Amino acid sequence: MTVELLEGDCREVLRELADASIDAVVTDPPYGLNFMGKAWDYQVPQVDVWQECLRVLKPGGHLLSFFGTRTYHRGVIPIEDAGFEIRDQIGWVYGSGFPKSHNQHGDWEGWGTALKPAWEPIVMARKPIVGTVAANLAEHGTGALNIEGCRVETSDNLGGGAYAATPTEREQMRGAEAGNSWRRGGAGDYEQPEGRWPANLIHDGSDEVVAAFPQARGQIADASSSSETRKNQNTYGAMKRGNDGAQARDQGGSAARFFYVAKASKQDRDDGITTPEQPVVTFATANGTSGKPSSISEGRETAYRNTHPTVKPTNLMRYLCRLVTPPGGTVLDPFMGSGSTGRGAVLEGFSFIGIEMEAAYYDFADARIAAAEATVAMRQAAE
Repeated sequence: MTVELLEGDCREVLRELADASIDAVVTDPPYGLNFMGKAWDYQVPQVDVWQECLRVLKPGGHLLSFFGTRTYHRGVIPIEDAGFEIRDQIGWVYGSGFPKSHNQHGDWEGWGTALKPAWEPIVMARKPIVGTVAANLAEHGTGALNIEGCRVETSDNLGGGAYAATPTEREQMRGAEAGNSWRRGGAGDYEQPEGRWPANLIHDGSDEVVAAFPQARGQIADASSSSETRKNQNTYGAMKRGNDGAQARDQGGSAARFFYVAKASKQDRDDGITTPEQPVVTFATANGTSGKPSSISEGRETAYRNTHPTVKPTNLMRYLCRLVTPPGGTVLDPFMGSGSTGRGAVLEGFSFIGIEMEAAYYDFADARIAAAEATVAMRQAAE
């Protein structure tokens, strides 16, 4: 496993990477929303960036990229125009977040201009394969998704029946029926899968999100037998009232069918950046404080925390890297930010190449990824 962090504009740095040298691209680029007045977020990446990503990816290599709900279309079209095949869209749903609404007053009191943000789309694209998927996998190790490694844990019976196959029988079934999740088991029954099939929906596990899904094994809950109704109760079909979100998640309710991971915690955001004694990363200010100069921190006190505005949770990035990267593969993030993709890749045992043009964010990423490497080293030493 190797880690290489490159400081600079990805449009220039990507040209230094070799053709077909990368197994997967997992990134969180600018959304084109001018978020919080940041100059780097005025526009989504254009075709030239994605053409370079296509060039450095191995045939069949996947690209996963976050975008905003308002600008998803502008983000995805250049990816497709660059030559990628659009395979799917993953939705990351979360309970936290606040509406950036311009609320009205007077006669229009109660009216506003925005909905509460509750999800972010992730495009799943793939560089065209060579021949069949099987042939591409044999040649390059890319082209397919790590289904078994990303199954969603559940205590539910997924159709495996009362009998289980022996380890030897399971290996035989995997060879005979590769790709079939309903494998024949002992005594004529099916083998119980080790978890639910990965879905194109990920949520944060919050009660607010879980409660939005009916507590039922199917897509819609049992019809309500109550004659009491309230506004919007039956918008999505007749659903029983009073379902507890936490109980639904803990007991295998509807929302538990999807992988869930919370938003980045303060500990996750700042891991490696601060220590009990002193900050690892410092910034230059207008007063000339020592450290790497950065326009982000200019005129502010020395920062002891990760100030990147859109930090993704490490566990989410671990899952995404694991989904599209073969064992021992290399993950590229051309918009590294504060290094969440790098942390996820390292913790999963993948090599990582990250590119970042903002000096302060580069330092954040360097410190956070180094902390992840230290965690891996401690884990290996204990084994």
